[in-house]
Amino acid sequence: MPRMITSALASIIFFVGTPALALAQTAGTYAVTITNLTRGQSFTPILVASHLQNFAMFTAGPVASEALSLLAEGGDTGPMTTVLQDSGSILDIVTAEGLLNPGKSVTVMVAGDDIYPRISVAAMLIPTNDAFFAIQGMKLPKNNKTRIGTAVAYDAGSEPNDESCTSIPGPICNGEGPSPAAGGEGFIHVHAGIHGIGDLVAADRDWRNPVALITIVLVSESGNASN
Repeated sequence: MPRMITSALASIIFFVGTPALALAQTAGTYAVTITNLTRGQSFTPILVASHLQNFAMFTAGPVASEALSLLAEGGDTGPMTTVLQDSGSILDIVTAEGLLNPGKSVTVMVAGDDIYPRISVAAMLIPTNDAFFAIQGMKLPKNNKTRIGTAVAYDAGSEPNDESCTSIPGPICNGEGPSPAAGGEGFIHVHAGIHGIGDLVAADRDWRNPVALITIVLVSESGNASN
């Protein structure tokens, strides 16, 4: 067999037999900006994660996981961060510190690449019992494009919506966060908002969806991603 043909066949065999993760990938750093669209709710520290295409932190309908309940009731991103890290589906996790007040924005930098091309974002709304906003599987933009999405508020269903300050954490109410024995609706669903049945005034604290605007921009790029 001619040497040129042999060499070409060897190259084809090498390419086909090389695992996808070993091939050159496009890696980048992305600026993820979250804007609070509500009039009377703040966001607790916001969790931002880049991950595999088919991964999800939660599914609306079933019972909330313990990690999600802790995030929704008390704004604690630690347990969810651990769950995500242990899943094997995450490239990068960043938490924006502090409260994000109405009308304000915060930007965090997150790594992403062709293998981990999606972003998910989540945080608690306060003052509420167990409301959280989330957007899942938002696609990372290519080149100089900007990708924009909006997030609705969900109810974790892990705590009754009594709107009582004794069961609502944060600077407005200063109550307790997690209430593992309190019960609730028992499933994750779109939140019905604030109704003024307890200590919260609906005219001040209620909202209409969407509650958050998420903007993603590629700020730097390299030819190879780390595996």
